[in-house]
Amino acid sequence: MSIVKLNNNGVKNATAFGSITGLGSMTFIKKLTASSSATLSFVDGASSVVLDNTYKEYIFTFNNMHPATHDVFFTFNLSTDSGSNYNVTKTTTVFRAYHTESGSSAVLAYYPEIDLAQSTAFQKIAGELGNENDESVSGYLHLFNPSDTTFVKHFISNVNQNTYHDLTMNTFSSGYGNTTSAVDAVQFKMSSGNIDSGDICLYGIA
Repeated sequence: MSIVKLNNNGVKNATAFGSITGLGSMTFIKKLTASSSATLSFVDGASSVVLDNTYKEYIFTFNNMHPATHDVFFTFNLSTDSGSNYNVTKTTTVFRAYHTESGSSAVLAYYPEIDLAQSTAFQKIAGELGNENDESVSGYLHLFNPSDTTFVKHFISNVNQNTYHDLTMNTFSSGYGNTTSAVDAVQFKMSSGNIDSGDICLYGIA
């Protein structure tokens, strides 16, 4: 592949551009919408969900996940037995940045209260959520090669929530499910109470 250098007139005088090949595309798989739901679960092979070796990467997007209960966390866990148990051992790390509506405080810091060290607990990916209408969370979870049976299962999450403290908080979570078994289901829930509303979409990355 050659590199083409354009002068100041190069772009405006061009009549055609070549295409870039080899980039992955997102394929929509499934959307789940919460309505006072205890959990939202994506299980491979159930209800048109694909979570297998069809794709090596999967992305879950969150749109205005709103809790029914005040002061809770938005969480997820993995399963290796088609959702019979969501208890994969995980090691994770979390950091966050926030800024208050009043401008009185701004922080960027490691968030050790919610990371895990070889724990089967649900991973918290957004915290301090309230149940007012101006308090919800949106973002994504990126899960890598869940069907692989050689390596552990890496993930990255990035979400933004407006909390009951009247601030915006950007939370980054990452880690791995410490299993070489295929992960075939992912479940989302609040740490307490139901998911009042919001939707989660699953995409495969070609």
